[in-house]
Amino acid sequence: MLKPSSTAAAKELRKRQQVQPRVIVLDSNFPCQNAFVEDPARYIDAQCSRRAGKTTGLAIRFFRTMEKYPKSQCVYMALTFDSARDIMWPVLQELNDKYAWGCTFVESKLWMIHPNGAKLKIMGADMKNFIKRLKGRKYPGVGIDEGQDFGIHLRSLIDDVLTPSIADYGDGWLALTGTPGPVPQGYFFQVTKERKYGFSHHEWTLLDNPHMPNPAAFIDDLKQKREWDDNHPTLLREWKNKWVLDVESLWVRYKESLNHFQQLPAIAPAKWNYILGIDLGYKDADALAVLAWSEACPDTYLVEELITPRQGITELVTQIDGLSKKYDFSKMVIDAGGLGKKIAEEIRRQKGIPVQDADKALKQQNVEFLNDALRLGRFKAKSGSRFAQDSYLVQIDWEKSTPDRIVVKKQPHSDIIDAVLYAFKESPAFTYQAPAKKLYPGTKEWADAQQREMWDAAMQHHQEEAEQIKRMTGTGYED
Repeated sequence: MLKPSSTAAAKELRKRQQVQPRVIVLDSNFPCQNAFVEDPARYIDAQCSRRAGKTTGLAIRFFRTMEKYPKSQCVYMALTFDSARDIMWPVLQELNDKYAWGCTFVESKLWMIHPNGAKLKIMGADMKNFIKRLKGRKYPGVGIDEGQDFGIHLRSLIDDVLTPSIADYGDGWLALTGTPGPVPQGYFFQVTKERKYGFSHHEWTLLDNPHMPNPAAFIDDLKQKREWDDNHPTLLREWKNKWVLDVESLWVRYKESLNHFQQLPAIAPAKWNYILGIDLGYKDADALAVLAWSEACPDTYLVEELITPRQGITELVTQIDGLSKKYDFSKMVIDAGGLGKKIAEEIRRQKGIPVQDADKALKQQNVEFLNDALRLGRFKAKSGSRFAQDSYLVQIDWEKSTPDRIVVKKQPHSDIIDAVLYAFKESPAFTYQAPAKKLYPGTKEWADAQQREMWDAAMQHHQEEAEQIKRMTGTGYED
């Protein structure tokens, strides 16, 4: 039995530990955001322009849920750990200070901990064992931000992994938010534009955000600075929240109708040659791209790709060795920048694999060569490949680009596109010249060719005479 003094101390401790509910007052001037925050649906989406306030709305949803369920755990995720931190972390800290939520922030793990013990975890889809970390858990609230940047696996992530995780709560919810992407397709497009899969839909723009100072004037200044008209696709997509095809924003211009292939064509008696492109990553993934080309064909084909996050040198070498046994590589090209130089040397010396350093000096020029091949249908990749899917996501950052320097947005990043670029730079296929057609004497084609040859010879003779007169007299002449 506790002594009186001990009993009093215990009561005081319990009193101090008791968490008083926080009253969250929504902004009456922001009905669009409020409707999103208070939506009771299990599946909610928000399609917003930039600077609309969707991240703040999502943060408030999280806090209200954490307030209701002490010691629970919610999850916020974006495409990468870095982007998730950059987007949500400062918003949470600002709201915590503004409304005195009393939350604790664990910077090293990106956890926001409510005074009642509820926790919000910040995660990126690039984290090691990402799916494994999510499976088997229960969450009263899950938010996926920048939904337009996720690839073909977003539906599986939601249906197979996250939907079971919110089933333990009667009012558990999953929110999918983002801005229209440069290509009107994919799961986020289907949810927001085509209204598939049963999401409760919300959309608004920065013009609806009462905390943006004079947003209309901001857009007018932006149009003038970028020399955009009212129908410019980037303006419509990023600032007016419209789904439009924005090809100018894409770094790589893959087009399924032109660049998809089913299988390598038969070219006997010629043969296919193979080049391996290797892009190394630590935070990112290692990516291996196998390209096929032939002297008898103008096209280059991406026939196999491997993308593996956070693997060691031994695992990488095993992958390269396995592909080398499958394909007779004429070249293997590796990203030897930074730590890659040591890894490349290790692969050469210890494993006897003859890799050469990739030429990264003229990367944008190499992209233009690749885009030209894509435009002409001379580069092929299967529409379901990671390369094809990433080509719809990786965008040019026009805010940082200049007429003589193209800057690509940091996220989404594509390792496989870099691997393809390294290999394509070494492929002779883009210099292919079709063999001359054999002409038979007496035919019209033969006569036309003879006439062109005589004309070209006469013109060359005329030019040589003109150059000779100029050298002799120091003057020129015109017909």
